[in-house]
Amino acid sequence: MAHNKGFLDIVNDAKSRVKETDIPGYQKMLADGVEHVLVDVREDNEWAAGHAEGAVHLGKGIIERDVETKIPDKNTKIVLYCGGGFRSALVADNLQKMGYTDPISLDGGWKAWVAAGLPTSSNP
Repeated sequence: MAHNKGFLDIVNDAKSRVKETDIPGYQKMLADGVEHVLVDVREDNEWAAGHAEGAVHLGKGIIERDVETKIPDKNTKIVLYCGGGFRSALVADNLQKMGYTDPISLDGGWKAWVAAGLPTSSNP
């Protein structure tokens, strides 16, 4: 998907402030037993079509409103993913502004997850 310049500008700005990991980095976290919450920030229809096994859904449109209820401990490591790692970077930036200390954007997002053959689930 070709993204507009304005969108890419704000994503790159956010990426300059947030932590990112890729699929191998995430797999290492899993292998090392690092406690975290995996959060899918995609739209409802994207989530319904398929998502990472074990993920919770807090779409980009509502995460800032609901995250403190779902993940009250602001020191929780939160790995965020979207379709490709752009929206998740924006969310990670906002969570940091809200006081969360360890949000991480998954570079490559859902596309990379599927390409790596990681476990997925879908809603009935």
